[in-house]
Amino acid sequence: MSESRILELRRILDRLSYEYYVLDKPSISDQEYDRLYQELLALEEAFPQYYDANSPTQRVGGSVLEGFDKVAHKRQMLSLGNAFNKEDLMNFDRRIRQEVPHPRYVVELKIDGLAMSLFYRGGRFAQAVTRGDGEVGEDVTNNVKTIRSIPMEIALPGEVEVRGEVFMPKKSFEELNAQRTEHNEELFANPRNAAAGSIRQLDSSIAAKRKLDAFWYYFVNAQEFDIHEHSEALDVLDRLHLKTNPLRRICYSVDEIWKFILEMNEKRSSLSYEIDGMVIKLDHLAAQQQLGSTVKTPRWAIAYKFPAEEVVTRLLNITVTVGRTGRITPNAVLEPVRVAGTTVSAATLHNEDMIKEKDIRIHDMVVVRKAGDIIPEIVRSLPQRRDGTQGIYHFPTVCPVCGSELVRFSDEAAHYCINQDCPARVVESIIHYASKDAMDIMSLGDKTVEQLHSVGLLDSIEDIYCLKHKKEVILELEGFQERSYERLIKGIEESKKKPLENLIFGLGIRQVGSKAGKILAKKYHHIDALMQADEADLTSIKDIGYITAQSIIAFFHEAKNIELIAHLKAYGVRMDSDEEVIRESVFTGKTVVLTGTLQSMGRSEAKALLESFGANVSGSVSKKTDLVIYGAEAGSKLVKAQQLHVALMDEESFLKEVQKR
Repeated sequence: MSESRILELRRILDRLSYEYYVLDKPSISDQEYDRLYQELLALEEAFPQYYDANSPTQRVGGSVLEGFDKVAHKRQMLSLGNAFNKEDLMNFDRRIRQEVPHPRYVVELKIDGLAMSLFYRGGRFAQAVTRGDGEVGEDVTNNVKTIRSIPMEIALPGEVEVRGEVFMPKKSFEELNAQRTEHNEELFANPRNAAAGSIRQLDSSIAAKRKLDAFWYYFVNAQEFDIHEHSEALDVLDRLHLKTNPLRRICYSVDEIWKFILEMNEKRSSLSYEIDGMVIKLDHLAAQQQLGSTVKTPRWAIAYKFPAEEVVTRLLNITVTVGRTGRITPNAVLEPVRVAGTTVSAATLHNEDMIKEKDIRIHDMVVVRKAGDIIPEIVRSLPQRRDGTQGIYHFPTVCPVCGSELVRFSDEAAHYCINQDCPARVVESIIHYASKDAMDIMSLGDKTVEQLHSVGLLDSIEDIYCLKHKKEVILELEGFQERSYERLIKGIEESKKKPLENLIFGLGIRQVGSKAGKILAKKYHHIDALMQADEADLTSIKDIGYITAQSIIAFFHEAKNIELIAHLKAYGVRMDSDEEVIRESVFTGKTVVLTGTLQSMGRSEAKALLESFGANVSGSVSKKTDLVIYGAEAGSKLVKAQQLHVALMDEESFLKEVQKR
């Protein structure tokens, strides 16, 4: 009796999950669902011999892994070639028609998420594997199992492989970032990053809380089940309760495809999930096989990439902030508007010249987009929509924090507060020193710095290393307990071990970013040698120009900064660099640009790897670029590299070259 009831409850709960998470048509109340769930949970605890890893009660996660196992794909997971305009689509269609006279296409939404492959064996969910490099991925079964829309059983025997995209709905993304804001944690830039970060959590209970979802768009071995069309395969996935995207259309010409693309581009902001384009696939599976693929991309499919989303909103005000170097940055206060996955209420205006050149006025209607889908920026104002309430913005002449007169240097467009004791500069300099790319004191976040400064405990960088003597005072502050205090001090002590490149960047020298910090550390090896460097010596270094050299010399000639270095030495902060061994390779001495999404590693990991081979990794493509390494969904940088005839290397070739060393 108990076994039959357990099996019955599992079937009922699976059906209810399908109604709720896939059809969005729940047939019972949440309370009734919870009652059935609790009944099953109690029965499974009472009769552990009927344990099943695919039971609805096992979706909540909780297992903690030491790492993810590597899994070789039985069939390579290819990435798609890109189209950026109608002409690209016409060229794609022309190539298809040379071998398939009357093609029929299935056009689907391109979900902005994480590519995934699912395996069912004997009708039961068995495994989930990330794309990885297309040939080898990672087993993330425990985390993917927490996605409620994925059925644990399907009515199809044998082995079934389906591929799709795991994503984070917009609502889940906003809730997650709101929680991270409350806990003073770094925010996710977009839903795609959040989804990828969630799937790679070693603790599956964290993934379970993130409310992920998935669409499945490819039945890999459909022909083994006598399925002949891609559109038919999608219908079969629907019947198996695997969630497919209903916004798809069969098209017979580029004009029909383009019409659908324009239609969905208009609707994308109203969708509950992010899309970054459309995917066009040849429908007939035998024709797909006939066309085959290149090393990386199928010849029978292509992805159309949407241009950067632009929206219109009102500029309510312009405020200025004071940075760590005293730089004054004007910022637009916007009427909140959703752009590329997040709600935007502010955008940088860079400097006074930009405001004048774009004729941006307070109360203007403005066009906003995200540069690289990350940083909000104002593209232009809309003077034709002015109604008489607009006012010309006058840049301030004094610092909004300390009241000191602002200075504009002859070689820069920015204004500066040059009062080194300005409270805003002090706080920002400490925040910068503790930031991840500098001394990486994660327990000393922005709000903590502001709090400790407000009570007089942090008035300079060197004060950071005196906090261990202020325990009693700190424990009286709101939000601090013994554990959080110990975490703060531990982070501060660990920062002392950071190499010279982190310290140079953390000092906040004007014109010296993290890249310049690495270059200088590689050249001088110790802070004392850098402090003695002259203009001729500094400008002889590649990528260190006259202005940067003058800034470095000026910084180390100020008595206050010399004193700061002396104090940091006394507190035990490391002043030298790691011994670096450059491995000779085809990258040595080359200026390299990374673009697109690398499936095998993160961008920072690839950059560090290239630098270990002696490459100079740049963020932009120019005539001086020697090589562009591109991954999936590479965009404008790849196009520019092709126009400039810069050497190209795909991810597969990059990995092979790296593995030689």
